[in-house]
Amino acid sequence: MHKNKVEICGVNTSQLPVLTNEEMKELFARMHAGDKSAREEFIQGNLRLVLSVIQRFNNRGEHIDDLFQVGCIGLIKAIDNFDVTQNVRFSTYAVPMIIGEIRRYLRDNNSIRVSRSLRDTAYKALQVRDQLINKHSREPTVSEIAEELDMPREEVVFALDAIQDPISLFEPIYHDGGDAIYVMDQVSDEKNQDETWLEGIALREAMKKLNDREKLILTMRFFDGRTQMEVAEEIGISQAQVSRLEKTALSHMRKYI
Repeated sequence: MHKNKVEICGVNTSQLPVLTNEEMKELFARMHAGDKSAREEFIQGNLRLVLSVIQRFNNRGEHIDDLFQVGCIGLIKAIDNFDVTQNVRFSTYAVPMIIGEIRRYLRDNNSIRVSRSLRDTAYKALQVRDQLINKHSREPTVSEIAEELDMPREEVVFALDAIQDPISLFEPIYHDGGDAIYVMDQVSDEKNQDETWLEGIALREAMKKLNDREKLILTMRFFDGRTQMEVAEEIGISQAQVSRLEKTALSHMRKYI
């Protein structure tokens, strides 16, 4: 990202206006009354919000103009769906919408292509997840989703994993104008628990039952934190082969744990 660049998509970012909360409330009232100029003014007054969000994605290799345009789509969606009767700041509501739009764009334009069948499975799983939440008023397990789809649990796990966009531990997940809550604040540390110690022993014993290639793949994937693509490049096979070998190795290990 060109940090010193002033113009993005023909917009002079140094001259963008900033709206106060009172001004935004007034503009929302005018928009709801059908004033189209108020909508344009509201969008212009929140473009700095889009700029602040796209700074988080400046290491993805994407052109800043593209990210800005996608972020503006997220901003417009936030404007169209924002409920002024709720006691929530517009920025608090809009930022996740803008981030979500950019992530969808990055995922769909990722150089590591996810197969259509895997993507379809993941989206079906997400639909079933929402249906089960509405039905039971709780988060369903992966096993429940797999049962509903009538497919192996492992396939659902791999499909959902394939469409995930990795985020930083320092990604803010909530901000109300005070101290932000980050992803790392929601991650528990279980490394000193007795259960983890016992599980570690069981895993090491199960690993001994695998052949050298399977051990190498699982070590790189789950202990070194490598992606399937990185493992494939390291050992000279395709990502599909890594996926199959990983599934086989995990299946073997379950027999001994």
